[in-house]
Amino acid sequence: MNDASATEVVDRKATEKATEKTTGRAAAGDPTAGAPAPVVEAEVDPAEVGFDAERLAEVGRHLHAYVDDGRLPGTYVLVSRGGKTAYVDRYGRRDCERDLPVDADTIYRIYSMTKPLTSIAAMQLYERGMFQLKDPVSRWLPAFGDARVFAGGNATLYQTREPAREITVHDLLTHTSGLTYDFHFAGFVDELYRRNGFNWGMPGDLAESCDALAALPLLFDPGTEWNYSYSTDVLGRLVEVLSGQNLDLYLKENVIGPLAMVDTGFSVPPESAHRLASNYAPAPGTLRRTVVDAAETSAFLKPPKTLSGGGGLVSTMADYHRFTQMLRGGGTLEGRRVIGSRTLAYMTQNHLPGGGDLTACGRALFSEAAFDGVGFGLGFSVVLDPAKAQVLSSKGEFAWGGAASTAFWVDPVEDLTVVFLTQLLPSSTHPIRAELKALVYQALV
Repeated sequence: MNDASATEVVDRKATEKATEKTTGRAAAGDPTAGAPAPVVEAEVDPAEVGFDAERLAEVGRHLHAYVDDGRLPGTYVLVSRGGKTAYVDRYGRRDCERDLPVDADTIYRIYSMTKPLTSIAAMQLYERGMFQLKDPVSRWLPAFGDARVFAGGNATLYQTREPAREITVHDLLTHTSGLTYDFHFAGFVDELYRRNGFNWGMPGDLAESCDALAALPLLFDPGTEWNYSYSTDVLGRLVEVLSGQNLDLYLKENVIGPLAMVDTGFSVPPESAHRLASNYAPAPGTLRRTVVDAAETSAFLKPPKTLSGGGGLVSTMADYHRFTQMLRGGGTLEGRRVIGSRTLAYMTQNHLPGGGDLTACGRALFSEAAFDGVGFGLGFSVVLDPAKAQVLSSKGEFAWGGAASTAFWVDPVEDLTVVFLTQLLPSSTHPIRAELKALVYQALV
């Protein structure tokens, strides 16, 4: 597969020209109006921004091995420092069955990397005075006023009790709501989710699904523990009710459009369908990948029944890089402010009960982040103690990832952003994220 490698540098002006052609359309709400898809390539020598180029090249060599032995279909990584792209590597296939390479404009399912965008959207409404973080969610979503906590029994016959308090907006943003995910397979509550139509997704449209969630028992009292859950989907519904717009339209007009993320949305339009990557998982009894959602027949080729603010978006490297550059810029990109700098700083602080990390506050279930030495803010994981996390990183680094092994992080200390894209379920299959951090940080001089 070495011929699939695409670690080339292109004329930066051509990239900027492609971006300019799409920016106006995106802001106007038409992100796929026929303009060339923007791409991003290395724009400086790594040495100019404090990297050893040869050591940084280890990133690609390491990722290529995952592709060459069949564990991953393809990889795409971007490393930026000081707002300048220092390293881009594409390798392997976006569609192994049709022998299609990873291209600069390949479209990926980003799953839970949707959550930071939804969290930004909600906090925009907070900035407008439309809610307070302590407000009960039931003020706008009344069904949650009747939520109860699982108190014993099993998925067929169980008891519930009154919660110590109601779910607040802050609980949704921090995953301390008491909600859960069906795919944890860790007890009777998530079994109840599966019995009620929650199976790697929601059973109806967003409003219907949130009402269904409210009728299911909570795992614990709101605000007392951290648990990865459908909280951000409920947050997306809150955005809809507060704004009076469907989530897709709100995001397009207030986050995706202003950032010119022209290929980001809840589905892939027909004219871009050929760019969608297939999705893979390890074959039973082996680590070699097998297709689970072929690009040609993917559900992402049609608008979804549920606008999932927790995991519904597709995107590209160019688009998500723009999102991370906005985060690096304190809420602004190319002179356009998306979120206030103080708001973003507040979002990227640890908000877990007692200031603890995910180990102290969370259950030992699936997460897109490590537990030791890592806290959680409003939509992002936050590194509290790199030594305790046992991963090369900086205190204050914030990040998240997606179920198909995608990931990003922003390091304010080193002025560093990294985006990694592939398509392999689940993200816990390989330790790629920890390895990628070691590979990037060891290259700093």
